[in-house]
Amino acid sequence: MAEACGVDTKVPCRISISALNRTQISARDEAFLWFYRAESVRQYFGEGRPSKLYVWTLKLSSNAPRSAYSPGDAMSHVVAAQQGKGLTTLWRIMVLTWRHPWMVIITILSCFISSALQLWTPLLLGQAVDRAEGVLDGGVGAAEALWTIAVILLVVSVFRGLFTMSMNYFGEAVGHHTAYELRLAVYEKIQRLSFSYHDKVHTGDLITVGMLDLEGVRMFFATGLLRVVLLGTLIGVGAYMLISTDWILGLLALSFAPFVAVNSSITQLKLRATWLMLQERLQDLSRVMEENLGGIRVVRAFAGARHEMKKYNGASDAALKLAHDRVNIRVNSTSIMNISFFVSMALVLWYGGERVISGEMTVGTLAAFLTFMTILQMPVRQLGLLVNSFARASTCGNRLFAFLDLEIEIRDEPGAKPLKLSEGTLRFENVDFAYPSAPFRPVLAGVSFEGRKGETIGIVGKPGSGKSTIAHLIPRFYDVTGGRVTIDGQDVRAVTLASLRQAVAVVQQDSFLFTTNIENNIAYGDPWAKGARIASASEYAQLHNYIIGLPTGYETIVGERGVSLSGGQRQRLNIARSLMLRPAVMVFDDSTAAVDAGTEQRIRTAMKRFAKDRVTLIISHRLSSLMHADQILFIDEGKIVERGTHEELLALGGRYRALYDLQVKPGDDQLEAAE
Repeated sequence: MAEACGVDTKVPCRISISALNRTQISARDEAFLWFYRAESVRQYFGEGRPSKLYVWTLKLSSNAPRSAYSPGDAMSHVVAAQQGKGLTTLWRIMVLTWRHPWMVIITILSCFISSALQLWTPLLLGQAVDRAEGVLDGGVGAAEALWTIAVILLVVSVFRGLFTMSMNYFGEAVGHHTAYELRLAVYEKIQRLSFSYHDKVHTGDLITVGMLDLEGVRMFFATGLLRVVLLGTLIGVGAYMLISTDWILGLLALSFAPFVAVNSSITQLKLRATWLMLQERLQDLSRVMEENLGGIRVVRAFAGARHEMKKYNGASDAALKLAHDRVNIRVNSTSIMNISFFVSMALVLWYGGERVISGEMTVGTLAAFLTFMTILQMPVRQLGLLVNSFARASTCGNRLFAFLDLEIEIRDEPGAKPLKLSEGTLRFENVDFAYPSAPFRPVLAGVSFEGRKGETIGIVGKPGSGKSTIAHLIPRFYDVTGGRVTIDGQDVRAVTLASLRQAVAVVQQDSFLFTTNIENNIAYGDPWAKGARIASASEYAQLHNYIIGLPTGYETIVGERGVSLSGGQRQRLNIARSLMLRPAVMVFDDSTAAVDAGTEQRIRTAMKRFAKDRVTLIISHRLSSLMHADQILFIDEGKIVERGTHEELLALGGRYRALYDLQVKPGDDQLEAAE
């Protein structure tokens, strides 16, 4: 498998860490670093059976720490998160929760024991009051009995605290373990979703699913399922004990419960509705912040700080008003519930006091009733939270599982085999394409061309004519809607995505860089590459001399999204990263737009030796970037309207010639001709 992936198995996986002493890194930290580079490979190659690649990565070198978490285990958690598919949302959450049976059992047992001890407390307090009364009356042995009850009450309180702690700890642990698996599943799903999905979904929406919705599902066991057991035990057994002691006094003591339960449930449903609205407001707030941070240079350049502040203040004010509404709902509900509870307590004191005065009931029994009421007050109030927990888990779970259950549009077809390279011939055969978001608006129509090993094909045309779409179809970022794309006669849809994307490298104009050092960014496609190979790729991209001139060389941190590098340097680093794959097909999608003409000429000269063993496609608006190509295609409205060498197209006197004249000697006549 290692040879199939083009990886030298004798080279251990290597991570360079700036400003850290290697000896200060723990075994677990080192394991994470190994996993990081392994994950880099999986992310780059996309959807092609990542679990095998994960497992193989850590086995690659004997230097891998034995304490490392196996990436195979990570993928097993991803698979586990799919359990319960097809069930209702709440049942599916419960199935995932039951994947940790011992923790669930310990939590429920702790809940029962804690509830029993809590219900025993009022009885002990009642007995203590009666014994205290006996002490005051000078009863024989009353003091000893009071001390005995006090010791028992202390022990019961201690054990109740311990079991409550156990219940809360393991209840939270179950939720966090479930969230861990779901978090991995969400992240893994994002890696495999096709470009067409990301084209129509905002990044903030995905973050909401992976954080807020996942948090709602995580909390369901502790605030939903466990609370059903806890409240059911406290309210059910407590009500039985009250009514069985004195049914009239018991009903008076419980008279507040129905009102509080209904009011709390209605309040929580209102709060739930406003929470969803608040979540949307906060999501809008996050989008404004995200866009501002991403375009901070544009904001500064156009002095747009005042406008941005006004926009952010508007979104923040909307969230604040909704938060105030939620506070009002909560305060009003709490006040009403407190009034109902104290009214019920007053009735118990009135009726129970009459019974005590008449000698039909002891003071201790009345004290036990009042203590029971105090204990039951909170569980009854929490019925609303219980309703809210179920509603939130259902809402959040629906969105989360809908995302996890999305069908992957671009994936390995059944029976797909690895791409077998021989001649390295790329062919477009009458290709049609329309983006899924606009299926009735074709972007490409009847595009056909062929590129052989060692040939360079240039593609030029107006913006929006379909040039970049051609680049995206080769590595199968999208599937063609008509015709086919082949490499050595093999339809790209019939081979595995891992092998295809290893054979095709697309260097795009937008150069995304990770917040790590230059070496790791270049070696992203091949984490096992030797330093000499990284330097060689940098030399091809005309970046090596610049890097070695830096104080820390290849260990230099590039900053978030490569902010510390110029646009041209980022593009050259992107070229070097793609060269590391040694692809059979190399596509430059306007990838030297930010590079000066002199540097571009040096890159082109250095690339000639590299290009002799592969098909090279150059997409550019600048004709100087592709005049040397063996074949140039002029694309207009998704069709090839002219093709030939630079000299042939100039002699043709068509659109290419008009564009050439415009760039070489621009004037009004040439501009009109180009249009």
